[in-house]
Amino acid sequence: MREIAIAVDGPGSSGKGTVARRVAEALGYQFVDTGAMYRAVGLVALRRGVPLADEAATAAIAAGLRFRFAFESGQLRVWADEEDVTAEIRGERVGAAASAVAVHPAVRGALLGLQRALGAAGGVVMDGRDIGTVVLPDAGLKVFLDASLDERARRRALETPGRDFLQVREELAARDHQDSSRAVAPLRCADDAVRLDSTGLAIDEVVARIVELARARRGR
Repeated sequence: MREIAIAVDGPGSSGKGTVARRVAEALGYQFVDTGAMYRAVGLVALRRGVPLADEAATAAIAAGLRFRFAFESGQLRVWADEEDVTAEIRGERVGAAASAVAVHPAVRGALLGLQRALGAAGGVVMDGRDIGTVVLPDAGLKVFLDASLDERARRRALETPGRDFLQVREELAARDHQDSSRAVAPLRCADDAVRLDSTGLAIDEVVARIVELARARRGR
């Protein structure tokens, strides 16, 4: 049985992170959260007082970090330079910093080699916004997971109680525009990707569909 690399792309709050983790667990694959990598770069830049607009300085941070991912008690934990940053990288401020550094070609280039190395041997599920188009263009299975803007805003609002739905919707729309219009590695569906709309679907349904596709691609 040939183990494959699986690329899961999609816009913010489409469910790709949760789905990708569940698919990895179901198949016994390694899960690589590329978004966590950019968040870690943003976190370190904030800690060091490095301007997020400084491409060279943030790229140097990206090039120097070493990452490790592991499931513990059903939760994915992320280490950057042997520090567990799982909780800290999920804050809104760090998320905004991640978006700011991710637009820099040098930052993306610094992380690209590591991401490709992690996916080279197969047996990995990797999620992000440019996995099937740039990071793993030869992935055995590519999935573009989407959902309506209203549905994604509803999910994001539920994750952060007390936040205004319309504000969350506006922020997601702005992030969509930023991701899809950036000059380097824009968000788009790869020509050979399977497009899944998760609007109105339970996570279990989406995971089961991708697992079925993966087993067919790898010959069961």
